[in-house]
Amino acid sequence: MCHNNEDPVDVRIRVRLAGIKGLQGVVRKTVSDDLQVNIWDQTHMDKIVPSLLFNMQEQGDSVQASDAKEVPSALAEACLRDLLCRAAFGNIKSVLKPVLRHLDLHMLWTHRDQFQDFCIKLFKVVTYSVQAQYSYVIVQLLLSHLELHRSDSALVRTGIVYVLAETFTIAAGGSVGPSILEVIDTMLKQLWHSVSRQSSDMEELENEKVFQKKCISTIGSFASNLPSYQQMDIMMFIMGKVPSSKDIDDDAHDMQFLLQKITLEGLLEVSKKYKAADISSAYASATGLWEPLLKMVLADDPSIRSITQQILQALVDRHDAADKFAVPRIVYDLKDLDVTREKCSRADYVFMKKHGSEFLFCCYDSLARTNNELENFTSAYQTLALLTLTFQNDELLIDLMRFAFSIQEMGQENQTLGIQHTCTLHGIVASYLSLVTHLLGFSGPCTHVEEVIENRRKVARHLLPAFVFDKKAAERSFPTTLNIKKHLLFVKSEIVEALKKHGQDTSRLVTPYTPNATDGLESARSLSDIKSISMTDADSIHSSPGVERKNLTEEITFDSIKQMMLNSPESSRAVEQEKQRKIVETFRTAPFEEIVARGEAKPIYERLNDLLSKVHLAPVESLVIDRSSMDSLDLIDGSRDNKDVTEPVPVYEMTFPDLFVY
Repeated sequence: MCHNNEDPVDVRIRVRLAGIKGLQGVVRKTVSDDLQVNIWDQTHMDKIVPSLLFNMQEQGDSVQASDAKEVPSALAEACLRDLLCRAAFGNIKSVLKPVLRHLDLHMLWTHRDQFQDFCIKLFKVVTYSVQAQYSYVIVQLLLSHLELHRSDSALVRTGIVYVLAETFTIAAGGSVGPSILEVIDTMLKQLWHSVSRQSSDMEELENEKVFQKKCISTIGSFASNLPSYQQMDIMMFIMGKVPSSKDIDDDAHDMQFLLQKITLEGLLEVSKKYKAADISSAYASATGLWEPLLKMVLADDPSIRSITQQILQALVDRHDAADKFAVPRIVYDLKDLDVTREKCSRADYVFMKKHGSEFLFCCYDSLARTNNELENFTSAYQTLALLTLTFQNDELLIDLMRFAFSIQEMGQENQTLGIQHTCTLHGIVASYLSLVTHLLGFSGPCTHVEEVIENRRKVARHLLPAFVFDKKAAERSFPTTLNIKKHLLFVKSEIVEALKKHGQDTSRLVTPYTPNATDGLESARSLSDIKSISMTDADSIHSSPGVERKNLTEEITFDSIKQMMLNSPESSRAVEQEKQRKIVETFRTAPFEEIVARGEAKPIYERLNDLLSKVHLAPVESLVIDRSSMDSLDLIDGSRDNKDVTEPVPVYEMTFPDLFVY
């Protein structure tokens, strides 16, 4: 009755409605009655579910009736919802297997128009109808079904992935633990299998590319519905699946390179959904992600370096400012950028002090590569700009200015770079220094940078970012020879003097940045960085929350040390005796309350430390007793007679400090 196809439309509708109502009655009767036949048996589901799906496809009958209850498609959908709402955990598969088989037999996956919309609508009905805690079972069944169709055409697999993407938005919240990584692992395997498929048919290759893009976007869609800590777990999992550059064989270089690239694109899609409230905590909890990622920036292929830079930008960018720095440009006013500015937190400051050299080394190495494309220069600038915007601290900004001057020196001194490469470096330096000086907010450095930029605009426009990053400009527009005069360069000494007038410490800016040529990031911190570390940076008291640093009572300077060396021992002894006399006089004449207040001025642990430092204790060896010997007392007496053993000072000979007096 549900499949009736008689010619009179009204008769067909009535017969189908009668059949669907019959199924609805059977379901409601047998589901709740244990004495009846098991309606969830696969043989029964193979008849009930296809009948309902067949009527749901017939959308054309909806115009023949005004009441929704008299439309076969609407009634079949309501019956299917009723069936799924009553399904327990063990019965969900019995309902979904006929659904998947029906879509396969009628080839509904391959249609991108009406029928694919039907597939998406159908699984939305299924996902919303089952109990929320069982929704991840639907995802698992779809993933298993996708695995079964691995050898089918790309159109079939793309249709399944389209449905998966829509289902993820509903069911991702119920996925926990291993089920999340299982989803990502299956999608990565599908990606790798698609990349490895070789075909001479151009249409099939295009379909495979569409499938790969949809798989990557589906991974991002799944991650977007998860909390940040699970997104970080996914990124670490994907990073562990990226083929290492050292493992790429010469025989299969192209294939393994494509696998590496497509996996990084999946990681990029997840990183765009991730927003870290605190960079330092995100780094500490995911060293398995950051360290391999920073090493991947040093890859030989420019496209791999570009993708990795974009991943770093997505992880660092907390204010969605990456698009503001998509193209390097001169900054005249921060209001034009329309970026969010916030003070650098203490945790971020410590993080940048500890790991900032690794980021800068990666950017320096990326800018120095001779096989760079214009996209690589843009990506490196974006990373630097986002680091600068995220870690807004005067000391850090001055340190980043030092890095900018090192890029300018590289463009001047490295003779192996081409003219276009050198001009691009100078354009990046001009754009970056204009940003940093405006973030600092001091007029002196801004004035110098603007003067140099104006000089370049008059006689050397090829050193400005507006010229360098114009994709329409041909290579012949660059000069054949490059002779950069002094007034076209940024002078470090002038910026140093301008910063000193504003009371800034310029010791790190004066020290040149000279990164080591290393194979890894373990030695990325340059020797100049080590020389320029101040004692205040190494003071761990700053990193202890809630602890204030205590100033020294006496400032240690060169003059104080010189005075100490010139003073005679007799004068120092006289000062010490006078100090002791005052202490004795205080305890003899001062009131009892004043003595008590003097004793309680210091915390208890400081008083204990002072006391213990002045008490002479006997060595432990002198008190050891040989319990195996019966003459233990004789051994102790013999140890006292031994002149080599240091005897404890008697109590009556001890010098008690003023803290003993209460």
